[in-house]
Amino acid sequence: MAMGGASGAVYGVRFLRQAVRRFDEVYVTLSRNAPSVLATEMGITLDDPPTARALIGEDAPQIRFCAPGDYFTPPASGSFRHAGMVVIPCSMGTAGRIANGVSDDLTTRAADVCLKENRKLILVVRETPFNLIHLRNLTQLAEAGATILPAAPAFYHRPQTIDELVDTIVARTLQCLGVEQDLVGEWKHE
Repeated sequence: MAMGGASGAVYGVRFLRQAVRRFDEVYVTLSRNAPSVLATEMGITLDDPPTARALIGEDAPQIRFCAPGDYFTPPASGSFRHAGMVVIPCSMGTAGRIANGVSDDLTTRAADVCLKENRKLILVVRETPFNLIHLRNLTQLAEAGATILPAAPAFYHRPQTIDELVDTIVARTLQCLGVEQDLVGEWKHE
């Protein structure tokens, strides 16, 4: 997974907390702006290299942090098989670079690998409103096989807290990866 520099760091942190419960290994890369957003929005200060305890509040030996410029790590290679990649939150700059094949860091390289290898790539985009360039880039990504999952939470389950609201997006992200989740129940019309 990758955490971009868009607003919405809470989505990435809550997703990662769930991912470590469901996967034996989770490779994580943070954009160069992600630490600033984490500090601003959540009061999380990360060392270099970051630790799971600092990022998600618990030890998680299955997390493998990868430096943004490290192309010699498994997610940068098509021969490394995995369940898929999530960029959460995903800025429009990152989405645009992925859409246009600009692999200028590990996030964009790993996403490019997912597309070329027909692996799941889920982009939890965090921007509003979209301009025409955003829409064209998102369309191009969808045509290439990516799942575009806007960070637009649902309200039908009547969330009472911000965490419950955020979890509607985390739950949908897990479902798009093909992972069972118990954060938010399935919609049932009564």
